[in-house]
Amino acid sequence: MKKLYVFDGSQPKAAVIRTYGTADFDALIEVQQGSFPPPFPSELWWNKEQLGEHVTRFPQGALCVEVEGRIVGSITGLLVDSAAMAASGDHSWAAITDNGYIRSHEPEGDTLYIVDICIRPSYRAYGLGKWLMQSMYEVVVQLGLARLLGGGRMPGYGKHADTMTAEAYVAAVLAGELKDPVITFLLRCGRTPVEVVANYLEDEESRNHALLMEWRNPFRASSHEL
Repeated sequence: MKKLYVFDGSQPKAAVIRTYGTADFDALIEVQQGSFPPPFPSELWWNKEQLGEHVTRFPQGALCVEVEGRIVGSITGLLVDSAAMAASGDHSWAAITDNGYIRSHEPEGDTLYIVDICIRPSYRAYGLGKWLMQSMYEVVVQLGLARLLGGGRMPGYGKHADTMTAEAYVAAVLAGELKDPVITFLLRCGRTPVEVVANYLEDEESRNHALLMEWRNPFRASSHEL
């Protein structure tokens, strides 16, 4: 458990980042519903069976954040083996995460793969997403992993898909010519781009694309070999 203060404007508010458990499932599903409204597919919201797998298979990667006692966000991950993932040839959210059930979790994996991060919209100005991502970096360091990896949605791409490729869109975001709600956030969290992935997730706003982004463990000398 990590205690900290976050700010609503100039007003500090007590917050806690901790692992989530079965008693939190209803609140976590409510957070998902508020964080990913239509046209995001409702079947991709967490269900209790998925959450049960998270807390059983990899509790270190099942974190939530409370503000003044209310759960307002979560982040979930699993461990994967980089070599096996590269050899599979299918880099989609469904394939890597077992459709969010994380039965694909590899306890001896070298990479922490982010399955999901979400914050209630009314709390997004508090900087909670960055704190949750920072907490996952701490898990990477604590477990001696090589890196954190995950596909970032590109919800701003849909507005430009008729005039530019996904790669050109990402280049424009990196150049500061465009701003993407997710990619720009992940850059601010310290994640760096790896490659654009097509057919990553059913996501109309992103035209099913995602930007694979990583954070390498600076305390593991062999991390550059990935």
